[in-house]
Amino acid sequence: MKKGFFSSRSRRLTGVDLPFLVGVLLLLAIGLATLYSAGYAKALQKTGNSYYYISRQGIFAAIGLGGMAIASWFPYRFYKKLAPLLYGICVVLLGAVLFLSNDTEKRWLYIGSFQFQPSEFAKVAVILLLAAYLSNPKLRIRNFWRGIVFPGVIFGVCALLVGIEPHLSGAILVASIGLMMIIAAGANVLYLVPVGLVCAAGAIALYFSEEYMQKRIEYWLHPELDPTGNGYQALQSLYAIGSGGLTGLGYGNSRQKYLYLPEPQNDFIFSVFCEEMGWIAAVLVLGIFAFVIVRGFYIASKAPDKFSSLIVVGIISRLAVQTIFNIAVVSGAFPVTGISLPFFSYGGTALVVLLGEMGIVLQISRHAALEKDAPIKDTEQENNGTRRKLSSRKEA
Repeated sequence: MKKGFFSSRSRRLTGVDLPFLVGVLLLLAIGLATLYSAGYAKALQKTGNSYYYISRQGIFAAIGLGGMAIASWFPYRFYKKLAPLLYGICVVLLGAVLFLSNDTEKRWLYIGSFQFQPSEFAKVAVILLLAAYLSNPKLRIRNFWRGIVFPGVIFGVCALLVGIEPHLSGAILVASIGLMMIIAAGANVLYLVPVGLVCAAGAIALYFSEEYMQKRIEYWLHPELDPTGNGYQALQSLYAIGSGGLTGLGYGNSRQKYLYLPEPQNDFIFSVFCEEMGWIAAVLVLGIFAFVIVRGFYIASKAPDKFSSLIVVGIISRLAVQTIFNIAVVSGAFPVTGISLPFFSYGGTALVVLLGEMGIVLQISRHAALEKDAPIKDTEQENNGTRRKLSSRKEA
């Protein structure tokens, strides 16, 4: 009995996907080092303490790593039972933030001195509920209403509430996660064509009806037309990236972080990284992001069941879309909008939730390894039984 227990325990320890884990820890370490350099000038100006951002982020990183460890052992199948409750709580919190938050942009809820963003938890709740719904074996996924409309309502409600905050990039992120999970579940993609056409028509109508939207697109394409106003953020980001060159100015030597670049500790932290470390290092970091994302989808393909596979698809899709959006914004490929870079940008709620999600992926990777080993064990037992039978026949 003891031998079997320890043997099973050993397999569980070695079952976690080590390449994925190493990639996550590398991104976290590089992100914390970058945050310290990028944020100390802003922290000193804003709080009088240059260590404000990094000290708080370090605490949240420790909490997040603890959460990741717990999530990597917590049975993922239990999330199917919890998903409706978690989703309901998040919808209530997203509604509450619109009335209870004191911020201009209503994104935070305050409990005493503690504050958190309900939208970060809502992303996880949407992933879990969609995975539970789309993995139902009785679901006719190719049906328009059951495969497109009903799951669309699930993520659409949260996307709408996040968009009202207003947090347009967050709403787009939630919608993107939902669409990628629907496609991965096997829904009829042709049904998404008319939905896409309707959205495109709405965007075009909004562009021509709102002068604000026209100016936003114009200043995105030509930020130099208003270098001290609407084009300021984009230009300062490009100055930082361009001045870094191939090898950078050196760690800690950024000039743009000294109150030229808005939000150097958050949305534009990658611009500071490029300025200090150079384009070669930036490509290497993007390579680590790409490795973690590809490895995550590999884990999804080896997951033991459809529910766990869709959970990983949702989590990794969130990581991929958010990373692409942030890099596109700081490089000028997308209009400036508030979206953080995973593992790098300052934000306690976001980091804790993200590391918890990574723990769920690791837990599913462990189950995938155990499922892979199970047939081998059964085959060995069958072979041993066959050998015993042959031996007994020879003796007879």
